[in-house]
Amino acid sequence: MKSIFFEDYVVDESRTSTGRTITEADVVLHAGQSGDFYPHHMDAEWCKTQDFKQRIAHGTLIFAVAVGQTAGEINPEAFSYGYDRLRFIRPVFIGDTLTTRCTVKEKRDFKRPELGVVVELVEGLNQRGETVIAAEHLLLVKRRESA
Repeated sequence: MKSIFFEDYVVDESRTSTGRTITEADVVLHAGQSGDFYPHHMDAEWCKTQDFKQRIAHGTLIFAVAVGQTAGEINPEAFSYGYDRLRFIRPVFIGDTLTTRCTVKEKRDFKRPELGVVVELVEGLNQRGETVIAAEHLLLVKRRESA
């Protein structure tokens, strides 16, 4: 584990994950875990009558995958404070491959002077490079020295 302190984060620095293909098993498992069995996700024949003509993955599934793709390194000096501004921008279909780009958008003070807030823009991209999901991840990060 590598310690990365608030001062070490650089605005506009980004990293991109490797790809992960969304499978039918992902969709079925997520429906069972979440209880969301809407026909948009589960009924292939009904979906043929709708705009997208095929099943779409749950937005919450794609959010979970995107978040997981950003969690490659454990930083003992930081922890998640939550997510803001979550948007499902484009549908994700079974067979689409998702990569996630995480960019440091902003750094700001926090009410506890030994911590700072790092805001990361998390963007899920399909195999065509189109943004399918976006959110701001707020991290509370320990400072080397209190502000």
